[in-house]
Amino acid sequence: MANSETDPRLLVLAPGDNIAVARLEIAVGTALQVAGRSVTLQRAMGFGHKIALRDIAAGERIVKYGAPIGSATQAIPHGGYVHSHNLASDYMPSTVPVEAAP
Repeated sequence: MANSETDPRLLVLAPGDNIAVARLEIAVGTALQVAGRSVTLQRAMGFGHKIALRDIAAGERIVKYGAPIGSATQAIPHGGYVHSHNLASDYMPSTVPVEAAP
């Protein structure tokens, strides 16, 4: 599992998770170890925000706490920021359909 190879500023919540969670705010440009590989953050991470522990394919489930929380809407590289721009909930609407917009 990635815990021993992942920066202590990140937390892997359960075995089998494919994301880690920021334990604190981390500035853009910070170099981190993520599952054994060095990654430089391309954007700031807020407390609780997610980063990919490995490459995640478009359509693949995002797993946190050992449970799927949604699906990747696009390919996410190892160390990539995981948020609403590339993650859709499998349980509730993540966006408003165009035809439903006022």
